Amino acid sequence: MEKYLTAGQVCEIVPGMTLTNLAQLRFKGTGPKFLKPTPRTVVYRERDVIAWLEASERTSTAEVHA
Repeated sequence: MEKYLTAGQVCEIVPGMTLTNLAQLRFKGTGPKFLKPTPRTVVYRERDVIAWLEASERTSTAEVHA
C-alpha cells in the first residue's frame, strides 16, 4: 500500500528541510510532487519524495550551465 506523508514527515526524512522551505518549493514548483485532497491538506507520496531527493544527486559542486 502507498505511504502518504505530511509536510512534517517530509521534513523528518530530508535533512535540513523546514516547513517554510518545503512550502516555498511547493509554490515554486521545484519540490517533490504533492497531492491536495482538500484545499487545506497537502500530502506527499513517500516514493515521490525519495525520487525528488535522489534526482538531486551530484558528483561535483561546480555549477552546470546548459
